[in-house]
Amino acid sequence: MLPGADRAARRVLLVCLAAGATTLLDQAVLNIAVPSMRQSIGVTGSDVQWIVAGYSLAFGVALVPGGSLGDLHGRKRLFIAGVAVFLLAGVTAATGGGPGTLIGARLVQGAAAGIVNSQVIGTIQDVFHGVDRGRALGLYAVTGGVATALGPPLGGALVAGLGPEAGWRCCLLLSGPCAVLTLALAARWLPPPRRTARDSRLDVVGLGLLCGCTLTLMVPFIRTPGSGGEALLWGSAVCAPAAVLAVHQCLRVRRGRQPLVHPALTSSKPYMLGTAVAMAQFGSSLAAFLVLTVFLQDGLGLSALLTAAVTLPGAVGMGLSSALAWRLVRRIGPRTVTVGLTLGIGAALAGAAVALCVPTAVLPVALAATQLMSGVAGGLTVSPNQTQVLQHAPAEAAGVGGGILQMAQRIAAAVCLSAVPAVYLHAASGPPGGGHPRAGYALASCVCAGLLAVALLLSLLRRAATPTRPSALASANQAGVVPRPRETT
Repeated sequence: MLPGADRAARRVLLVCLAAGATTLLDQAVLNIAVPSMRQSIGVTGSDVQWIVAGYSLAFGVALVPGGSLGDLHGRKRLFIAGVAVFLLAGVTAATGGGPGTLIGARLVQGAAAGIVNSQVIGTIQDVFHGVDRGRALGLYAVTGGVATALGPPLGGALVAGLGPEAGWRCCLLLSGPCAVLTLALAARWLPPPRRTARDSRLDVVGLGLLCGCTLTLMVPFIRTPGSGGEALLWGSAVCAPAAVLAVHQCLRVRRGRQPLVHPALTSSKPYMLGTAVAMAQFGSSLAAFLVLTVFLQDGLGLSALLTAAVTLPGAVGMGLSSALAWRLVRRIGPRTVTVGLTLGIGAALAGAAVALCVPTAVLPVALAATQLMSGVAGGLTVSPNQTQVLQHAPAEAAGVGGGILQMAQRIAAAVCLSAVPAVYLHAASGPPGGGHPRAGYALASCVCAGLLAVALLLSLLRRAATPTRPSALASANQAGVVPRPRETT
């Protein structure tokens, strides 16, 4: 049963879930088609990084501006425009004849997806309250997680059935029907635009500085592993002063202007620590999955269809655990996130041990078992953590609060999608099926386990920093969140 006091609220939630599934499925389904794309149009390693991680780059840059504009001017028009641009850019990418067209279309598509998802978070916060808000945000996180997990099996089936040339193009078109359906439902069911922020004038200077800071932080990581450290040093040198200026400008409350980042967000330790947890978990999961698909296809020589079969248990595990997570939340409250992260660390370390010790003949089956464990861990972590974080965003900053959370995740994705595969590629020199790819995968899995360990530590710190009121504890446990403390801004 969907949350919501009436049919209109439940319809709004269906639109939001459709949008989340559409935009996140698109990125997940492409990862498994990368080898076919390289064969088909001859993209280089640098092109691949821009195609895959560039989507996260544009997604991250667009989130906070999209959330702020939605808070100030209403969400429906931005939502519909974002889905329409996403659809057109996807068709352009699928029909493009060269790497340049594909990279450009993916950047536009990522920006459109960022605008859409920031409206989704804000709309859920506007329409739902109390326990229903927690359940709605949880369903949104679960939908995105399951779409991300189902993408690779669907992509593998398309590549195997249609061949390399048509397969990867159809992977890019897979989200098209979903986008068309989302547009139709949004036009009918989304509520009319209304402002939730008190002032209609956006801090354009702060917006520009924040976007520039995000770009200078993310771009150096979207490069080939052998390109050297000059870009990273350059990005760090530019990002440091830009970050200082951006923080100063975004937090200033000038007469007649709405601050880009609401002070309640930066003054809330649970919000900041929960966002950091989401960054570490999101970056680790995306990087681990990309390394796995490369290891299975290039290291072990498996086909795209067999690779999809190995990853499918992860999708099943995440779907099942997400559906059951709220029962565990009712029993142990926010400690559910701790359980999920601990299980995720175990799954990553188990994958490393399996890669080093299990014979090649049964290695895919053993890795499928670790993927099931990893999927269960993700289902216990993603939606409860996101719900806890967004409980600390005030109503007038609902869109920008969700945008900052997702922007932080996209920054982590861009960094991890470059750094962790670089670790694998450095160690995985050797013929297909040899020992070096196994060692590379084991090392990369240990790096991902380390990231999850950081997330676990931050989660424990967040729990210690979140005061609870006994009167609110019961309802918070039902929603799967910690009650928002009284904060002074």
